[in-house]
Amino acid sequence: MVDLNKYIEHTLLKQDATENDLIKLFDEAKENNFFGVCVNPCYVKLAHEHLKDSDVKIVTVIGFPLGANSTEVKVFETKKAIEDGADEIDMVINGTKLKDNDKDFIVNEIKSIKQACAGHNLKVIIETDLLSREEIVRACEYSILGGADFVKTSTGFVKGGVGAKAEDVKLMLDTVKDAGLKVKASGGIRDRQAALDMINAGAVRLGTSSGVKIVKD
Repeated sequence: MVDLNKYIEHTLLKQDATENDLIKLFDEAKENNFFGVCVNPCYVKLAHEHLKDSDVKIVTVIGFPLGANSTEVKVFETKKAIEDGADEIDMVINGTKLKDNDKDFIVNEIKSIKQACAGHNLKVIIETDLLSREEIVRACEYSILGGADFVKTSTGFVKGGVGAKAEDVKLMLDTVKDAGLKVKASGGIRDRQAALDMINAGAVRLGTSSGVKIVKD
């Protein structure tokens, strides 16, 4: 029997989320012994305030959801998030630069953000819904070169997108495992079976807004 609790990063990134919604998220994470919560950067301080006496980690997103901010802005955003109490950083890759195969830009941006993480884990969101298998492999290879700790499937914000798929998770893991990176599956994981499918494919973290439903299924 898989203990799903410690795989889950309980996530709330919606534009219309209220402070009460966020506090509910934090309480649910503590009650269900989740690995962490994932919130937008402006709520990292709020998360830290509510979770400081717990084991729940605080994850935030950088350059979210398009990844199209300048590298300098992403670096500043990362430093501020760490200063505010973030434990882990999930950055969105620049999809245009990836499509154009601008290796130097992608690798250097990841390196710069990893340095700004000051020893904290960095996950690179590659947005698999928008990529071919070859591009998924390329994004993973560039994440290795940039010094990332994880690659992550999705933001969950692609219109009409599927989000995490088991075959993509497996492909990502096959590409990064020898370099020691891990895989986070995120996007569209709404029930226990979907969660188990991602874990069986090789994911060690699950980003989901359905964490409570998953563990109670």
